[in-house]
Amino acid sequence: MLKEKLQKDLNESLKSGDQVKRLVLGMVMTAVKNRELVKRQQLSKTISDAGELEKQSQLMDEEVTEAIAGEVKKRREAIEQFKTGGRDELAQKEKSEMDILLTYLPEQMPEEEIRAEVQKTIAEVGAAGIKDMGKVIGAVMAKLKGRVEGGIVSKIAKELLGSG
Repeated sequence: MLKEKLQKDLNESLKSGDQVKRLVLGMVMTAVKNRELVKRQQLSKTISDAGELEKQSQLMDEEVTEAIAGEVKKRREAIEQFKTGGRDELAQKEKSEMDILLTYLPEQMPEEEIRAEVQKTIAEVGAAGIKDMGKVIGAVMAKLKGRVEGGIVSKIAKELLGSG
């Protein structure tokens, strides 16, 4: 499981003294644990057996991937802000952290493939204009979960629906 790989790599980075990787993986593990706590809290309303609750509140690989993707998104936003503010050294630090995180995500799809998928989805859901953008983005994100970034899908959908 992805969570176990993250924990193993975190332990290795502690032993090797790789401070950046240790910091990044520590943050990801915290995000994962926070998501598990939220899940446990929701499940505790319907499950009373402690063992079953523990088992069911563990995150699946897809949910761990979402947590990692969230951390990547934070880094991307920070990079943009630091570049805008002329803080290139901080932007570079965020980029190196993001590069570590990206190794744990599925390979991202090229933009041409995303564009083709968005066009196909527009036809499938019968989207007629910009008002249907939410439907299109939701359907594309569900199909390509973890392999695309929402911002790119949004940009392409807006472009295609705006001109359609």
